[in-house]
Amino acid sequence: MTKTNDGIQAIKWLDNKLYLLDQRCLPDKQLWQIYDEALDVSKAITDMVVRGAPAIGITAAYAVVLAARAAWASHKIEWKQVMHTPLKQLAASRPTAVNLHWAIERMTLFYANLADDHSPEVELLKEAKRIHQEDIAANHTMGRLGAELLTENSSVLTHCNAGALATGGFGTALGVIRQGYSEGKIKQVYTDETRPWLQGSRLTAWELNHDNIPVILQIEGAAASLMATGELNWIIVGADRITANGDVANKIGTYMLAILAQYHGVKMMVVAPSSTIDWQLDSGDDIPIEQRAVTEVTTLQGQQIAPEGIAALNPAFDITPAELIDAIVTEKGVILSPSIEAMRAIKV
Repeated sequence: MTKTNDGIQAIKWLDNKLYLLDQRCLPDKQLWQIYDEALDVSKAITDMVVRGAPAIGITAAYAVVLAARAAWASHKIEWKQVMHTPLKQLAASRPTAVNLHWAIERMTLFYANLADDHSPEVELLKEAKRIHQEDIAANHTMGRLGAELLTENSSVLTHCNAGALATGGFGTALGVIRQGYSEGKIKQVYTDETRPWLQGSRLTAWELNHDNIPVILQIEGAAASLMATGELNWIIVGADRITANGDVANKIGTYMLAILAQYHGVKMMVVAPSSTIDWQLDSGDDIPIEQRAVTEVTTLQGQQIAPEGIAALNPAFDITPAELIDAIVTEKGVILSPSIEAMRAIKV
């Protein structure tokens, strides 16, 4: 069996700059975008150069470093006072992914204790790198915990991309799949195309193919037919936000899969770091859902594919109720049959 690895990484800090693998260009080409301004990083997050909740959080942490560098260069001892504007812009880049706000808050609390009369860049960079490395370590832990739930010769379906490209490395949902495959527990992976950005076909299929893990691509509309064969054991997905009761916000289409899974007796696993849990929100009803541009639906690579002027819905995420989820896997532990009480077991 081919040994899998976590060699794919989409975020790097080199030569005092942030490098992001432009995920809009995959799988055709691997193009790295280089950033040294926080505002440009905010736009990169909005424009989907980088995507996936953990990866967005890591990117935001490095963006805070860039913002502090600029603030120190222009205002010296008053640098903290001018951080509000770039961080507000950064926080607005993607409203649903809670890791973005988690990372900004962690970095803000960290620099609050730094001296006013010294450049904060070195210490902030150390903290951003800690966030990055913690995420990779958490992914490996979640991979092991999630794989323990699988039985031998499982077939699994994943949606969107929750792999190395969406994290610091290794992946959440794909971390479980990588680990499960290396242990001989997974024989076949299916991935949805994931429209309109096609993260499944462009990114997940590319990652799994890179690691020689058998993957079959399907359109979302084929999910019910696949489950009806009785050959599918698990649906394994990531999350962009999880509320205190175990409701999950993830890529649009996840809720549909969860409903189908319940009908067909297929189990549903959500894999996400504890930083994705928003303890301030009681349920999924409170999660803001990002509405993206209509043109993402009505055009394809700049070519109009729908009638001019047609209305279209383009929510980036939907909410899967906790009662449709069999397990939430975090680096702090596994929550079976999520509920408010079960979720509290991993809260610290």
